[in-house]
Amino acid sequence: MSETQDKSAAGNQPEAAAADPINAQEAPFKPVIAAKAAKRANASVIGMVIALLVCVLAFLPIVLMNPAPKGEGFRPAIDVASIAKNAEGVAGFTPVTPDTGDTFRPNYARWESGSGTGVPTWEVGFLTPKEAFIGLTQTNKANPTWTLQQTGNLPVTGTRNAGGQDWELRDSGKEKRSMVLEYKGTTIILSGTASLEEFAKLADAVVKSADQGAAAVSPSTQSSATLSQPATPAP
Repeated sequence: MSETQDKSAAGNQPEAAAADPINAQEAPFKPVIAAKAAKRANASVIGMVIALLVCVLAFLPIVLMNPAPKGEGFRPAIDVASIAKNAEGVAGFTPVTPDTGDTFRPNYARWESGSGTGVPTWEVGFLTPKEAFIGLTQTNKANPTWTLQQTGNLPVTGTRNAGGQDWELRDSGKEKRSMVLEYKGTTIILSGTASLEEFAKLADAVVKSADQGAAAVSPSTQSSATLSQPATPAP
């Protein structure tokens, strides 16, 4: 090929590119970053990483000094005996305070005036050792309709002895059940999702508490009766 032909071929290249613009656009474009610009970009990234590490190191001692509390720390401490003592003055009976040691944990204790139902009640909620729930309700003004409502309309399926007393058992056949006892002038209802064995353990503690409450009231009642009797004149 002659020099004249080479120049002619070279001169025809722009014309070929203009004639085929699609192929010309498909040619890859490689941006070129100046060395100084690349250095500044890398410095910015490194600065951000260093700042993040400084923040983490600054807050790490605070996190380590204040560890997250365990699940037990969120359980409220309920003093059932103190709340029951405050309620006794308006209840007209001695509220039961079953002593179950550390096995059944109370998560609430309260006196309800009964403004909605007309039946004032003493109520305590218990979490069982197997993480189920049993609610205790006690009143001296129960009626059949109220009892039926408190037990969720469950049918009577028999009796269950606990604490030396025969409790009326109302069972759904699934998880929910109730035990009802008329004792010492009050109606006591246990309702929840626990097993019958856990119901029986709590019911036993309830009967013991009711007996202790009755024993504590009896001496004072007898003393009041003695003081109210007129003195017999000496012959």
